[in-house]
Order: sequence, then C-alpha cells, then structure tokens
Amino acid sequence: MGLFVQFGCGLKAPTSWTNFDASPRLRLERLPGGKLLVRIATGTGPLFPSNALWGDVTRRLAVSDSSADGVFCSHTLEHLSSQDVDRALQEALRILKPGGVFRIVVPDLRWRAEAYLRQAAAKDERAADQFLSSTMLGEKRRARTLAAIARTMFGNSAHRWMFDFASLARRLTSIGFVDVRRCEFGDAAQPAFKDVEERSRFFAGENRELAVEARRPS
Repeated sequence: MGLFVQFGCGLKAPTSWTNFDASPRLRLERLPGGKLLVRIATGTGPLFPSNALWGDVTRRLAVSDSSADGVFCSHTLEHLSSQDVDRALQEALRILKPGGVFRIVVPDLRWRAEAYLRQAAAKDERAADQFLSSTMLGEKRRARTLAAIARTMFGNSAHRWMFDFASLARRLTSIGFVDVRRCEFGDAAQPAFKDVEERSRFFAGENRELAVEARRPS
C-alpha cells in the first residue's frame, strides 16, 4: 500500500493516509481533559477525526526520512508565513522517497488579481474590498470579545501568503523538487490521491485554484 502523508488535514483524514494538522484546537483535544476545555472555550465538542494527528510541518513531522510515497496538502500553505512555506516544502521533500510525489492545492492569486484589475478598470468602487475579501488578506474586524478571541486562537482562517504558479514552482525547484507542473483534480497517477482530494478544493466557483504536482528526484 505504501505510506501517504497529508499535512493540514483539517477535518478530512482518510484512514488510508497518515494525517497531520497543527491546529491549536486539535492539540488541545488530544490532551487529557482537553475535550472539556474545548467545549468550555468554544461551546462545541471535538471536531477532529480520531485518527488526525497533531504535527507542525514547519518544524518536523513524526515521519521517517525518505519513507513516504506521496505527500498532499490542500489550502494549507497560504496560512503560513513566507519563511514557513519554505520550511514546509523542505519537510515534504525530507519525508518523500526518491521519486515520491507531492501534490498541493492553494488559492490562485493570479485570477483574483486579474478580477481586481478588471473591476478597477471599470471604476468599480468595490474592487479593492472584494479583492481583499477574495484573498482573505487584511482584517475586517478585531477580535474583542472572549468568544471572538477564542475563535481566533483555535482557528487559522486568515491568509498570510499567496501564490501564482510561477512563484510556487520557483520555490519547489529551488528546494530540490523536479517535474513541477500545474495539475488537475483526479489526474494523479497514484490512485491513493483519490482518497484525499476533493473537487471542491480545486475550484472556487468557476475559477480553477492553483494545483501543483512535483516529485522528489529519483
């Protein structure tokens, strides 16, 4: 079967994969008495599947060197700082076997920028606001209440960095990946990716998000 690793799994953790997430909420849920603390802080019970493991890809995952046949992350890298993106890519390279495949899905900055420019050229006064909303950059309101602060602490919805194909491909190749290409939902040669990929993550309405495949050199 092989070893397949997903980081930033969120609530999708197929049993055929080893799934990690760095959510503070997941870490708290796994502590003795943590589920009760989560309920007190948020008013809801545990969210994460029982097989989701806490792990920070910007540090080191509990996976041996050169052991994974495939690595996947969906809508995760945009929540990291630029420096931490490179650390995450380096970690993916470390755990992949020679020839192993890395598939990534992130929001595509290019079509969002192009939409903004079209709106701005049409003198649409909402263009800037809609661009920031579509990229999830900026901050609409500060968390002031205890409940809002708890949601901010336990969630990670804001985006810290974004990509077009050229910028992400440059990072991957500079770290040591080869055969970098823009990929599509369902076009992975390795069938295991069918268990972890969702079509809805590859599109935002009619627009394609940025999906990239790369390989560790053989």
